[in-house]
Amino acid sequence: MAAHRQQHTADWTRYFVDRGHEAVRPLAAGVEGAVYLLGDGTVAKVWSGRRPAGVGLVRQVYEDIARRSASLPFATPEILAVEEHQGVLVTYERELRGVPLRADSAFVAPERELPATETDGLLTVLRGLAAVPGTEAMRRLTVQGDDRPLWEGHARFPDALAALVLRAVRRHGDLLAARVPDLAAVVGRTTESLLALPDNQAVTVLHGDLVPPNIHVDDAGAPTAVLDFGFFTTAGDPAFDAAVTAAVWDMYGPHAERHTVTLTRLFAAELHHSPDTLALYQRAYALSTYDLFSSNGGDGHFRWCVGLLRRGSLMPPR
Repeated sequence: MAAHRQQHTADWTRYFVDRGHEAVRPLAAGVEGAVYLLGDGTVAKVWSGRRPAGVGLVRQVYEDIARRSASLPFATPEILAVEEHQGVLVTYERELRGVPLRADSAFVAPERELPATETDGLLTVLRGLAAVPGTEAMRRLTVQGDDRPLWEGHARFPDALAALVLRAVRRHGDLLAARVPDLAAVVGRTTESLLALPDNQAVTVLHGDLVPPNIHVDDAGAPTAVLDFGFFTTAGDPAFDAAVTAAVWDMYGPHAERHTVTLTRLFAAELHHSPDTLALYQRAYALSTYDLFSSNGGDGHFRWCVGLLRRGSLMPPR
C-alpha cells in the first residue's frame, strides 16, 4: 500500500551530493516518490511506487507525449537517465520551469470563488492533453493500486474502467460498504453505465492526477509545465481527465463540493462533455482509488471518496 506522501531524507540528499550534485535540495514529494532539485537544470525522482522493471514503459510514455510537445502550450517530463540504488528506482529528468499553480487543498484551502486564471489554466491543460493521442505504451500502464495493465483484455476504455472498479472494490469492499449505503447497487449501476457508454470516444493520454501542484505556471498564471504523470496515467476518454480534475482540484477545502460542481459544469460546457458522463467517471474514480493510501479507511482520501459516493447529485445515470 502506497503511503500518502513520501518524505525527503538526509540519506538521499547525501547520495546526490556524493554523485557530484552539491547544490541538491528537496523540491517536492508525492504519492509516487520524492523529487530533488540538482541545480544543473535537472531533477532526480526517487520512486517509491513503481519497480525499476517498469521504468522503460514510463520512459516510452513520456517520449510519446513529448512527440506532441511542439503543439502543446506547456512542457512535459522527459527522462534523461535511470539508475537503481539499493533496490530503489531513481530517474533523472529535465527541470520544468514555472512554479506550482498553488498548494494542495490539504494544506492551503482555496477561496470560495476560483479565479479565472485557474479555470483558464485548467482548460488550457485539458485541451492540450486531449490533443495527444493514446498510444500502445499508455495502454500497457498499470494504474496505482492495481495488479495488471488497465487495458489488458479490453478494447474500450469504459470496459477497462468497469473491470478496474470491480477489482478495486474486491480489495477492501467491506470497509467501503460500511460507509456507503447499498454499495453493491452503486457499483452495479456504475459498471453498467460504463459498459453502456458509446464507442465513439476519442482515446488520448490521460494524466489522472491534475491537482494544483502538478501544474506549473509563469508569473501571469499561464501553464508552463504539467508533471507527475503516473498515478492514474493511461490512454482513454479525455472526459475522464476532465471529470477527475473537477473532482480533485479542491478535495479538502471548505468550498470543495462547490468547486467540484462549478468545474464539472464548466468542463461540460467548454469541452463539450456530457455532464452525466463526467459524474459517472467521478464515481468510477472514487470506487477505484478509495483504498490507495490506507487499508483501514483512516485517511482523508478515503473519507473524500465516501463523501463523493454518498452524494446523490453525482449519482450515475440509471
